[in-house]
Amino acid sequence: MSDKWLEWAKRIQALSQSGLAFSKDVFDRERYEELRGISTEIMQEYTGLEMKKIKDLFTNEEGYQTPKVDVRGVVFKGNKILMVKEKIDDKWSLPGGFCDIGLSPGENIAKEIKEEAGYDAIPLKLLALLDMNKHPHPPQPYHYYKIFIQCRVTGGEAKSGVETKGIGFFEEKHLPELSVGRNTESQIKMLFEFLRDQRKETVFD
Repeated sequence: MSDKWLEWAKRIQALSQSGLAFSKDVFDRERYEELRGISTEIMQEYTGLEMKKIKDLFTNEEGYQTPKVDVRGVVFKGNKILMVKEKIDDKWSLPGGFCDIGLSPGENIAKEIKEEAGYDAIPLKLLALLDMNKHPHPPQPYHYYKIFIQCRVTGGEAKSGVETKGIGFFEEKHLPELSVGRNTESQIKMLFEFLRDQRKETVFD
């Protein structure tokens, strides 16, 4: 199948979720439930995920559907970048994760760096705000925006967290095997451009 099927499934899911959030008519709600079921079937066919897992993902969503926000910390030491090894796939990513409600993007990334890498850090600069759909990530059930924030370590020490099993600093030409659902090689290389050019403007889209 082409990626178009995945986009159709996401769109149907978003429309059905919005309909369930705002519709009061019982028959309309039945139709929106059916549409959500169709989107789940398409998603299973395309991704190979278990039907129950997809249903759990979709039925836990309420209200108007909007993109989810993922924040990633960019910490340089010399000519190397900080990465953590993910337990879920045994591959490497920038420390980060979903933004928590009640915290700003800067507060979120400071928390993520501490939890996943053990370092105390402060946010310095927004480097990039990217639409995941416009980058070579594997298929995902949701639409994501990815925020990359440069940070400076102020204390702490390297320490793995609940979701990580390794911490390291890597040169641009010697990157480890990447967890491409979280970050791609082209994105990491883009971030190194900020190390070489301190005046580089924020990248978006």
